[in-house]
Amino acid sequence: MPKAAVGLNARRGVFSSSFRLRRKAIILPKNRLELLIILGTLTAFGPLSIDMYLPALPTLEGVLSAQTAQVQLTLTAFFLGFAFGQGLYGPLADRFGRKMPLYFSLTLYAAASLACAFVPSVEALLALRFLQAIGGCAGGVISRAIARDLFNTQQMRRVLSMLMLVTGIAPVLAPLLGGQLLVRLGWQSIFWVQAAIGIICLAAVHFRLPETHPPDPTQVLHPGRVFGRYRALLSNRIFLINALMGGVSMAGMFAHIAGSPFVLINLFGVPADQFGLLFGINTLGLVLASQSNAHLFHATDLDRVLFRAIVVQCIAGLLLAAAVTGAAGLPGIAISLFVYVSCVGLVMPNATTLAMEPYAKDAGAASARLGMLQFLLVALATMVVGALEPLAEGALPMASVIAFTGLAVLSLALFYNRQRARRREFIHR
Repeated sequence: MPKAAVGLNARRGVFSSSFRLRRKAIILPKNRLELLIILGTLTAFGPLSIDMYLPALPTLEGVLSAQTAQVQLTLTAFFLGFAFGQGLYGPLADRFGRKMPLYFSLTLYAAASLACAFVPSVEALLALRFLQAIGGCAGGVISRAIARDLFNTQQMRRVLSMLMLVTGIAPVLAPLLGGQLLVRLGWQSIFWVQAAIGIICLAAVHFRLPETHPPDPTQVLHPGRVFGRYRALLSNRIFLINALMGGVSMAGMFAHIAGSPFVLINLFGVPADQFGLLFGINTLGLVLASQSNAHLFHATDLDRVLFRAIVVQCIAGLLLAAAVTGAAGLPGIAISLFVYVSCVGLVMPNATTLAMEPYAKDAGAASARLGMLQFLLVALATMVVGALEPLAEGALPMASVIAFTGLAVLSLALFYNRQRARRREFIHR
C-alpha cells in the first residue's frame, strides 16, 4: 500500500478513535424524561414569550400612553430578533459547544425580561423585546442540535416529535397564564415570570444538561462563508418556494396573534382572563392538525395534502374578511380564524419537509435559514397589521392581512405545481 494511503488511513483511524472517545465522554442524564423536559422548555421560549404577553397588549397601550400600532410593533421587534438570532446561534454552537451559547442567551433573556417590567416608554419596550428575542431564540436551534448529537435517526424523530408537541402546547397555556397574571398581579408580573423561567432553565442547563459537542476550533466564523451559504440556499427554487409557502402561512397566523387581543378584548369585550381560552382553542386546532399530519397521510401524498390545506386556508381567510365586513359577528370571525390557524398545522410541516428534502447533509444550515426567512415574513405581517390600524376600524386590518396571506400562499402553491408539471413533462420527453 502506498505511504500516502497508509498515512491517510492512520489519520482516519485517529479521527474515528477520537470521535468515539468524545462520544463516550458525554454523560447522558439518567432520566431521559428529564432531558426531554429541558429541551422542550428551551424550544418553547418563543411561544411562551409571545403568547403570555398577548393579553397585556391593550393594557400597555394605556399604561405607556402609546397607540395601538406602537404596541403591536413590540411584537414585530420580537419577531425580528427571533429571525436574526437563529442565524447567529447555529455557527456559535458548532464553534463553542452547545452549552456556552445557551449560558449567554438565557442570561440575556432573563435580564431583558426583568428590564421589560420597568420600562418607562414604548420605545424602551421595543428595544428590550428585541434583546429578549435574541436571548430566547437559541433554545430551539440548540435543542435540535443536541438531539442530533445524542440520538440515532429513529430516536431523533421521536424526540423531535415530542419537542414539537411541547411547542404546540405552550401557546395554549401561555395566554391563559398571562391573562391570570394580568388580572391578579398586573402586567409586570408577566415579565417577572418570564425572567424566572429563564433563570430556572439556566440552572437546569448548567447542572443537568450534558455538553454534547465540545468546542471545535476548526469551525471558522467568517461572515463571507455564512452569507455565501445563505445565497446558495435562496438560489434553490424548491427550497425558496416551499419556505415562502410555510412562511407566508405562518405570517397570517401571527397577524391573528398581533390583532386578536385588540379585536377580542376591545371590540367584542372579551375579559382579559378569558381571552386565553378563545386563543387556546385556535392553537389547539393547530396542534391536532400537526400531530395528525404524520399519522393520517403517507409521504407520497405530501404534495396533495399541502395543496388541499392551502386551498382550505385561503377560503378561510376570504371568509374571515367577509365576516368582519358583514354581520357574522364574533362567531363568524372565530370559526374562520380556527380553520385558518388549524391549516397552518398542515401547511408548515409539509412545506418545511419539501424545503429541507435536498439538504440531508446540510440540514442545520437549511433549518436556520428557513427560520430566518419565515420570521422575517412574520415580522412584516405584524408590522402591516399595526400600520393599518389608524386607517381602518375594528377587525379589518387583521382580517385583510390574513386574507392576503391566504391568497399569496395559494398563488405560490399554483406556481409550484406548474413548475413540477413542467419538470415532469421535460423528463418524459
